[in-house]
Amino acid sequence: MRILVVSLLILLTVSVSAQSAFKREVIKFEEYEKLIDKQDDVLYVINFWANWCPPCVKELPDFMAVNEKMSSRKDFKMILVSVDNKDDWQSDVIPFAAENKLNVDIYLLDELRRMNYWMPRVDASWKGSIPATVFYKNGKKLKFVEKPLHKEELETIINQLNKS
Repeated sequence: MRILVVSLLILLTVSVSAQSAFKREVIKFEEYEKLIDKQDDVLYVINFWANWCPPCVKELPDFMAVNEKMSSRKDFKMILVSVDNKDDWQSDVIPFAAENKLNVDIYLLDELRRMNYWMPRVDASWKGSIPATVFYKNGKKLKFVEKPLHKEELETIINQLNKS
C-alpha cells in the first residue's frame, strides 16, 4: 500500500511539473502583439478559442496532435489564446487545459470589453466567430482562418506556409 501511495505521489508530481512547463498567463492585447512580433523565422500558429465553445473544444485534440508532431521543430510554435471570461481562468480554463493535456502556452486575453478594438487588428475580416486561427512569421500575418480546422487541414496550411 505504501508503495502505491508513493508511486501515485511521484506520478502526480511529474504530471504537475509537465503542465507547469508551459506558460499560463492572463494578458492584454498589447502583450499579444509582442508575442507575434518576433523576427525569429518561427511560424506561430495562434488559435483563439474558449472552453465553452463546442467547435473549439472539438478541434483541440487535432491541434495538440499536430503540435506533438511538430514540437521538435525550431521553426514552429503553437499558442492558444483563450477568450474565456477572466473570472473563469483559475476555476475553468486552467483545469480544462490540464485535463485535456493542452501542452502549449496558453494565454487568456483579458480584453472582452475591447473586442471591437482588437479583433480587426488581428484580422480586418474577423466577424467574431471562434475558433479562429492566425499564422504569423517574422511579425507578419500570413493567413487567418475563421472556422474549425481539422488535423489534415492544419498540417497542410503549416506545410504550405513553411515553404513560403
